[in-house]
Amino acid sequence: MHEVFQSQPSDVFVASFMKSGTTWLKALAFAVMHRDKYTLSSHPLLKLNPHDCVPIIEHHYATRDEQYLETLPSPRVLGTHVSYSMLPDSIKASTNKIVYICREPKDVLVSLWHMVTKFEWFNKPFPFAKAFELFCEGRMPYGPVWDHVLEYYTKSIHNPEKIMILKYEEMSKDPIDSVVRMANFIGCPFSEDEIKNGVVEKIVELCSFNKLKDLDVNKNGAGNVPNNYFFRKAVVGDWQNYMTPEMAHKLDEITKEKLSDSTFTY
Repeated sequence: MHEVFQSQPSDVFVASFMKSGTTWLKALAFAVMHRDKYTLSSHPLLKLNPHDCVPIIEHHYATRDEQYLETLPSPRVLGTHVSYSMLPDSIKASTNKIVYICREPKDVLVSLWHMVTKFEWFNKPFPFAKAFELFCEGRMPYGPVWDHVLEYYTKSIHNPEKIMILKYEEMSKDPIDSVVRMANFIGCPFSEDEIKNGVVEKIVELCSFNKLKDLDVNKNGAGNVPNNYFFRKAVVGDWQNYMTPEMAHKLDEITKEKLSDSTFTY
């Protein structure tokens, strides 16, 4: 991927650690970028999972299907879970926009544990306590969550025109504001007429958890990663149903320590 991938000038990248609101942000970014191309009544998101509309770059290289990325029409919206330091130079050296979403680590862990244990190939016991210890040690598919968010956050401080940081909890409270700011950032601002006609609200509704989860395409249980695996609760604070106060305190203290040299807070 480092050697071959070439970004296009109009590309927009959606980056995140796993289970941080990726599916939601992909849907919103795709809908905002292509709102002049599709009507809401016949939108691709009504027939395709957001991950089909916004493919994850590294997955296509892992399956040796990278040529598919070249067939996508411009402007492309592409996703990634890799850390900033592992992005291809063609992305880092370009003027392409990167929208990064992060989420409170305790909720990330709970969501990731639920997803992993759904897979049929994962046929061994994997208690939450074990997942918790691995998470605290940073032994995760894309590395420690704190390193991941700090790389993107630090780069956003130095280059705010390139990287925008969104927080899942803030988006949940005020999705309208988050979508307007994202549209401005990626160079697709809403016009006064669009705002007056409720286009922002319509996009937020199209991409809402309840709307997407209830679509037939997202009830599908087939494929390497069944579409229904991407939709569980989408609530803030669900960790309280799985962690003891002692576990929550331990993870909070680790998070506090890992972020101590930064101005970033969840």
